[in-house]
Amino acid sequence: MASKDVEMKEEGKDGAKPEGEVPKVKQDDDPDAEGEYMRISQLRFRLTSPKAKEEKKAKDWADLLAIVEKFNSVAVYEVTCKELGKPVDSALLAKMKEQNAKRMAEIEAAITDAKENEGETEVRDGLLAKAQLLARTGSKEEAEAAYDEAEKLPKTTSGQKLDVQFHLMRIGMFWGDIPQVEKHVKAAQVLIDQGGDWERRNRLKVYEATYLLSIRDFKKAAGLLLDSISTFTATEIYSYSQFVMYTVVCATVALDRKTIRDKVINAPEILAVISDEPALEKLMNSLYACQYKDLFTALVDVVDDLHLDRYLASHARYFLRQTRIVAYTQFLESYHTVSMENMAKTFGIGVGFLDRELSDLVASGRLSCKIDKVKGVVCSNRPDSKNMLYQTTIKQGDLLLNRIQKLSRVITI
Repeated sequence: MASKDVEMKEEGKDGAKPEGEVPKVKQDDDPDAEGEYMRISQLRFRLTSPKAKEEKKAKDWADLLAIVEKFNSVAVYEVTCKELGKPVDSALLAKMKEQNAKRMAEIEAAITDAKENEGETEVRDGLLAKAQLLARTGSKEEAEAAYDEAEKLPKTTSGQKLDVQFHLMRIGMFWGDIPQVEKHVKAAQVLIDQGGDWERRNRLKVYEATYLLSIRDFKKAAGLLLDSISTFTATEIYSYSQFVMYTVVCATVALDRKTIRDKVINAPEILAVISDEPALEKLMNSLYACQYKDLFTALVDVVDDLHLDRYLASHARYFLRQTRIVAYTQFLESYHTVSMENMAKTFGIGVGFLDRELSDLVASGRLSCKIDKVKGVVCSNRPDSKNMLYQTTIKQGDLLLNRIQKLSRVITI
């Protein structure tokens, strides 16, 4: 089963190919096909995750095999079998390698013919088709080298160079190579500044936000994701529903309550798909509505899902802790003093658990409150920004005066 890596362009009467003519080739520009291929990396991650259930792993393995066979993805098939300790199907492997060799021979012939008889456009199309074939079937290094060769062709426009950077970013995302993604995000930003259309600018926001997710810069990622809600077209890396999930997760821990209401809860684009994720919808609405017991219930389910997401799995515990901090802070803003028992009841947790968690958060400076163990109450200690600024100014002023005095002594001497 071959993908659309090679598009045959035939000329001649009655659609017949003239004798001796080498077929031209082009890369597959279908974002849905690329999105299906990129899904392999998510399936591979879940298959290797100890958090995934065995019955779901069986389905994921079947789905992965179907996609691998469709795109003849030899390299990722061999790597996944090794990671899972599964035997390699030698017949399937031989079949995929044979089809890949056949397609590569066609592409190489088309590139040679284009260099001898055609123009730069046909040569570039052939090199990009070769690079895409290697990206889907070969190793990461081979694909990178092929895309670099295509980008270095003379008369390559900034838009074409940006498309190559998007390809290279996806290769990094597919193999979990964060430094590579960072490298090509920065390269794409330079190209965008030199001149890029709005469609590519908007796509770059999604790619950069995805990179920021992987390094836990949720605040900046939230801004980029929210900017892309109505212009999202990057279905080649993940679906719109997954994009909305990332947006809500980032906004929950990085944005203030008013911004979440205006740009997330009331956003029609999010409302159109959020119902497909009931736990996420419940978390989003219950936090804003101050229904903390429902929030903590939904939080458990959302974190379970994050453990199975390849971009957010390593940040699932951080999200769990940070969301609880946001909820505690929001709750305590409404009280000067509240009993531990009432607060624990509101959140649907035990008094002992609440006591331990608040003590830890207060000691680490994450919550502005005091715990009175004798009376069994929590005293809210709202930070006064003006007073804090005044105290900071006094300290800095004293420091400056001390330095001036020391300097005056040196000058006098």
